[in-house]
Amino acid sequence: MTAERALGRCDALAALSSLPGGIERVHLSPEHRAANALVGGWMRDAGLTVREDAAGNLVGRLEGMRPGLPALLLGSHLDTVTDAGRYDGMLGVLLAIEVADRLRRRDAPLPFALEVIGFTDEEGTRFGNALLGSRALAGRVGADWLATPDRAGVTVKEAMTAFGLDPARIGEAARRREDLVGYLEVHIEQGPHLLDAGRGLGVVTAIAGARRFALEVTGRAGHAGGTPYPRRRDALVAAAEIVVGIERIAIETGTIGTVGRIDALPGGVNQVPGVARFSLDLRAESDEARDAAFAAIDALAREVCDRRGVRWGWDELYRADTATCAPWLVDAVEAGARAVGDADPVRLWSRAGHDGMAVVEVADVAMLFLRCGNDGISHHPDETVTGEDVAAALDAFEATVLAVAERQRG
Repeated sequence: MTAERALGRCDALAALSSLPGGIERVHLSPEHRAANALVGGWMRDAGLTVREDAAGNLVGRLEGMRPGLPALLLGSHLDTVTDAGRYDGMLGVLLAIEVADRLRRRDAPLPFALEVIGFTDEEGTRFGNALLGSRALAGRVGADWLATPDRAGVTVKEAMTAFGLDPARIGEAARRREDLVGYLEVHIEQGPHLLDAGRGLGVVTAIAGARRFALEVTGRAGHAGGTPYPRRRDALVAAAEIVVGIERIAIETGTIGTVGRIDALPGGVNQVPGVARFSLDLRAESDEARDAAFAAIDALAREVCDRRGVRWGWDELYRADTATCAPWLVDAVEAGARAVGDADPVRLWSRAGHDGMAVVEVADVAMLFLRCGNDGISHHPDETVTGEDVAAALDAFEATVLAVAERQRG
């Protein structure tokens, strides 16, 4: 029955949206306030003591066999992208509440406290800086983040004040490693690997390390009719060759390289492009694989540009190193999957980013993936899961916590 309740609560959260006809719930918005209030009520119904931390994260705590023990964190995020699905992030928070409710009803208290956390701003939709809530928990939010504006010019600092938070106290959201047992998260896969394998659950080994770049090729603009091919220094054609090379290198190295945006200047239909600017999002299971792939891309681009008589340049805009899941927690997640009848759990790495990438700085982390339906689509209204998979994930998540408890007692 609790799986159905979690799915029904996903529907209730989906109604808290600033987007007519769709789902959008961003950091420090009225919808964020409403979500914290609604989910906080569900936490209290599960017997948790509820608070909102200095960053706006929602936290519910269940004490262990005695008050004040270090906590095992369970959770995910409550914010969304624009025109989102209804399971990314929020399903993980709701399943964590269900697990806490089940364990509260057991006669054997846990050898640690259990905390359910609903992170805010994992997506970075409003201010462009992802993981603000979990970075605050890790003590990694600085003054530069607080000065970041949204599209309306409102800074994080101003929005926090309007939300009822004190920006000067955001450091109080930070947690100490000695106060945490670890962090566990259930999340939809956001991809088709489990779907293609015919498996409902997956054990995550690492969360992809990502780097993002602004790439630029500079040639020479000219008249489309008056510039012979031998004299052309076409920046866009060179960029196109590099883009195709990025795809080839990514496939060959088992990494993920995506060019999501490209602009050609001056931009006239009858002009040879003199400048091509394009983006690169590069992800891999390890930092070493990711960095080696970029070195290969850089070498290819230099060869293409030298051959075509144009110039190559790049700036790194973002870096998030790989979060490797702790082996002992991965073993616990695997034990949880076996407890629901999966004799040989699938292990896979997360191609998408998650709050664990920040939390890993103060606690060991691990994740359980839940199969996405509909070709694995996510960040989209057509995001789907099945009730059967959600029920299996809930049982496996509970068994995972009990496996951690058994290890702690041992």
